[in-house]
Amino acid sequence: MREWWIHVGLICVPLVAVYLHIPPPQLSPALQKWHNAGQVFHFRGSKIFYRESYGALGSSDVVILLHGFPTSSYDWNKIWDPLTQRFHRVIALDFLGFGFSDKPRPHRYSIFEQASLVEALAAHLGLSNQRVNLVSHDYGDTVALELLYRSDHNRTGHLTLNSLCLSNGGLFPETHHPRLLQRLLKDWSLLAPVLMRLTNFMVFQRGVLQYINQRLKHRDRWVGALTSTFIPLHMIYGPLDPVNPHPQFIRLYQRQVQRSTVTILDEHISHYPQLEDPTGFLNAYFNFIHSF
Repeated sequence: MREWWIHVGLICVPLVAVYLHIPPPQLSPALQKWHNAGQVFHFRGSKIFYRESYGALGSSDVVILLHGFPTSSYDWNKIWDPLTQRFHRVIALDFLGFGFSDKPRPHRYSIFEQASLVEALAAHLGLSNQRVNLVSHDYGDTVALELLYRSDHNRTGHLTLNSLCLSNGGLFPETHHPRLLQRLLKDWSLLAPVLMRLTNFMVFQRGVLQYINQRLKHRDRWVGALTSTFIPLHMIYGPLDPVNPHPQFIRLYQRQVQRSTVTILDEHISHYPQLEDPTGFLNAYFNFIHSF
């Protein structure tokens, strides 16, 4: 019952703000610093924000970070500097419709388009022939699975993957429990356009939330890629996640993806392990990277 009122509040607050003509808040100093350190490239007529840092000398390893819904590349800020001490290049982007990237409207967002966006960024950065490591979270997990499918099937323009580390993504529709707000925006044909028109937060665009339906429609393609690949796989999991609940999610993952290693973090870690336990996340990831 408490969660229902929280989500009603999340819907009402931006509507009241628009009604009262309250301007959006200024960026925090930390977020402004993140923005200033980034760059932009163009993808199909839209400007895409990304950040890249050069780190460890003597290494050619590259890692690309894929964020979740409804956030941005800033999700990786707490582990950014330690990653630059291990990798030669650390790269993160804001998906189309998220963060500092453009939010075209009307637009039918799709996981396939976001995967093509990642491939385009890699080409823009001269990484078309470079083996890359992917780290993903939530929505980014599904984008990563499409990239994995393309790589394993040798599709034109595909990334050459060295490894994939997933975290707390709704990989299996049967164990995924979207929050009330997500269900409302996904299914209510009237609510989403109203929110889209009345607020500045374009993530409420109904098209963005269709990724939940896409996961169901393309389950065989994406779960199939996960179960058949031979690249090194790892899952970092916060067990207090209400969206992908423990133990149902992780039991199904271990049963379906037997080649993958798994790290289950402390019992108080929830849906954003890279933010809630950056040290635990990094330890798990570095142990995985050093294992092959």
